[in-house]
Amino acid sequence: MDPRDNAAVTVFLCARCSVALTPDLAALPTVPDAPDEADRDPKTRRLPSTVPLGHYAVEPDPWGAPYIPQDDQNPEPCQPRGNLMVIDDAFVISAGPRNTVVIHPDDAPALQPLPNWENSSGCCGPTGQHGPNRACPCGNQLATLAADCYTPYELHLDPVRVHPVEGWPGT
Repeated sequence: MDPRDNAAVTVFLCARCSVALTPDLAALPTVPDAPDEADRDPKTRRLPSTVPLGHYAVEPDPWGAPYIPQDDQNPEPCQPRGNLMVIDDAFVISAGPRNTVVIHPDDAPALQPLPNWENSSGCCGPTGQHGPNRACPCGNQLATLAADCYTPYELHLDPVRVHPVEGWPGT
């Protein structure tokens, strides 16, 4: 039995063109912890997705670019499930958007990389640390994929550039 059978489902739409970006997704109460290093795929070097297929969670803390210097310079992860990050010789933390919608990257198959792979640098995939790197087919830059070997594997939808719709037709 699918756990979504007894849960309200939500579809996320592009705020610009209203196309459905995701299938029906069930809400999780919190963003799960990043998977354990032992679960890393040996071929892709990627961890399993933080959020399981068919689900979403809302990240209440700032996530993603831009980054600002940490006040006390006590090394702390730059964002939830993140690593330490240094810019201009200072430890930084995210000053990015709050309430991003975290989904499994495969739950938004229509999203496309930005032209010339803008904001997609990384060694094994995009780090997600340079700003939005995925767009709706209409061109609206609305998501950030983190898929590098040292980042969690997750897709963050910008809460201003997408709209949730509960009970989408067909659910």
